[in-house]
Amino acid sequence: MIDESARSEDADIWFALPPGFVPLPFRELAAAGREPVQDPGRFADVGPVLRLVRLLLEAGTVHCCLGLHADDEGDDGPLLSLFTLALRRTQWAPRSVLAARAVAGAERPEHIETLDLPAGPASLVQTRLTAPPDLGLGVPSELVQLTVYVPCPDGERIAILSLSTTTVRRAKHYRALLLDIAGTVSFESPFPEKSDDISEKE
Repeated sequence: MIDESARSEDADIWFALPPGFVPLPFRELAAAGREPVQDPGRFADVGPVLRLVRLLLEAGTVHCCLGLHADDEGDDGPLLSLFTLALRRTQWAPRSVLAARAVAGAERPEHIETLDLPAGPASLVQTRLTAPPDLGLGVPSELVQLTVYVPCPDGERIAILSLSTTTVRRAKHYRALLLDIAGTVSFESPFPEKSDDISEKE
């Protein structure tokens, strides 16, 4: 299934997700949260969701998906994850330098890799943290956050692919999953260009 945004004239990055990921309309949710409502109590339960959406937008997120997969090695219950893609501007530098610099500032990293993807040099970092308190989740929730940094060809932006899950025991599996996704990243459209030539009927 191809998302409509992939064919947009404004698109400048493409990637593929495996089955089990459902796109979240976070921009629509943000717009709905700004509209006045007659009964604010009806939206009290979605407050944490709206706060998460606000954080995603502030981070430059352009794509967000909820991952739902079966635990094949456990009780076969559902495993939840959150995938995001963000684009962030940075001061120009060689792409390999940008990739290395991106992970250098990670706090207490559990795993770091230098990557050579089809899209160019990249890096991966794995950290463990607790959910931000301003999300209003009620109790601290430990989660694993995996992030791949893929510098854009212009050397002035970085594509940031993140995969987060509270299923800490499956960190290795999620790391492999994110690496597979990162391997599909492309800065060139996979779709054939439309021809401007118009055939004349005789």
